[in-house]
Amino acid sequence: MKQLIFLLLCIPFLSFSQDALETELDSISSIEEAKTFAKAHKKSNKSKVFTFNKEKHKTRLADELFKLSKGGKKVIKGEYKKTYYKVVDKEKTLHHRASYIFFDGNKMELEEINEKRDKIVSQYQQGYKFDKLAQLHSMDLNAKRGGDLGWFPEGDMHQMFEDAVKDHDTNEIFTLDIEDKNWYYIVLKTHDSKTIEEITVLQYSEATD
Repeated sequence: MKQLIFLLLCIPFLSFSQDALETELDSISSIEEAKTFAKAHKKSNKSKVFTFNKEKHKTRLADELFKLSKGGKKVIKGEYKKTYYKVVDKEKTLHHRASYIFFDGNKMELEEINEKRDKIVSQYQQGYKFDKLAQLHSMDLNAKRGGDLGWFPEGDMHQMFEDAVKDHDTNEIFTLDIEDKNWYYIVLKTHDSKTIEEITVLQYSEATD
């Protein structure tokens, strides 16, 4: 009997907490507000803010979230927890795609870099695969991916790198020097630039009884 009374007393409180959460989530209207909320609930509710890119993320969840408008919410109920997803921002951004081979001028003389670049460009023109050449020669962790940058948004890379990619045709190979950084590249523009949709999502999880 006492347990039943306790449960009946708890129901209004649980309902109030749920309404308060829904109200707080509904009030979030910017990425900054979402990040503040996520930081406050990071440990207790594993809340976080992340971005989905329509070209990179092909999961069922991503597909369902892209169908929502800005401000839209989706709730997924599991056996032990309930997870809320809110689309905080939605925009289309120009993206570029290229692959590169990197040489660090702090670790190699420029003369040697240029000799290597001339040889590698010649090998590519003879039919060698760019990804294999990147794996062999690039002084960058991206070598493991064959030098592929994937789709990157406007403003994400060094301005000189971005400008060079935009100034060249698709499938064109070229060298690029960013001398103030001692960064030296062979770049292959692999795709035409295009506009890609991205959404910023707030995730919040809570345990269920």
